[in-house]
Amino acid sequence: MLIAFCGKPARYVAILVAVVVAICVAVSQSKAATPYPDAASARFSVSVTGSGPDIILIPGLASSAAVWDGTVAHLKDHYRLHVLNLAGFAGEPAGANATGEVLAPSVAALDAYIKANHLQKPVVIGHSLGGLMTLMLAKAHPEDAGKLVIVDALPYVGVIFNPAATVDMLKPTATALRDGMISTPAEVFKSQQSQTAQSLVASTADQARVLDWSMTSDRRVLAQSFYDDLMIDLRPDLAAIATPATLLYPVSAGQNAEATDAIYRSNYAAKPAMTFIRIDNSRHFIMLDQPEAFYQALDGALK
Repeated sequence: MLIAFCGKPARYVAILVAVVVAICVAVSQSKAATPYPDAASARFSVSVTGSGPDIILIPGLASSAAVWDGTVAHLKDHYRLHVLNLAGFAGEPAGANATGEVLAPSVAALDAYIKANHLQKPVVIGHSLGGLMTLMLAKAHPEDAGKLVIVDALPYVGVIFNPAATVDMLKPTATALRDGMISTPAEVFKSQQSQTAQSLVASTADQARVLDWSMTSDRRVLAQSFYDDLMIDLRPDLAAIATPATLLYPVSAGQNAEATDAIYRSNYAAKPAMTFIRIDNSRHFIMLDQPEAFYQALDGALK
């Protein structure tokens, strides 16, 4: 490349210098994903991009940090973004999540990360399972987050199975689902996950991405995380979670908007300082199905 510029007018040299400077700035604003706290005992990896007030982004079940790529591009000029990839999800080594519980220890590690890096009241954004983790963090460590943005998550996912569900009621089902996910043959599991992906995101390209994330996730970590999700009911704790929160939730084509509104609002009824923003014509992965509407809603939540 440098040889091609020899003997060229000065403006070409200036262009080359500008390109090099731009690359250096980009590198300085983005750090490669780093296991936390270290590779052997990692609960997640973190990549840091941009500069400004701190925002933490947590993906959902079996999802890659790449689910936030568009969001990072949208926000990086105004915020410093800490993007997590949970250990064991989407090709990430399982680390400490290889055994035992996943969610509670990962939330504890996130608290340690916030304190070790002296983050001052970051906004914590979580999608799906990551949304539950934002609530868990605010409950256990109310001093950590300045604001929560919850993307299509409920304080107890069990109500999807039964509106009257309790942890005790669903424990046998959760155990069977966990054990079944671990033991299912690979081709059967892929077929199941393919059908699930089609219900979660609209475009075939994004369905393929979501399927790939599931198939490259550690099966035990995925299954245990789903089990943990079904064993954590934060509805009784909502009244004590004072951290301001915004819920972004979707209504897909053909879905009853009023009934959907009622489900989310009733499940969060006890939570103070709660704002609800509905995104129409979207499935579960709002940031992929309706990115512009998602960014607009997110910008409003961050003000």
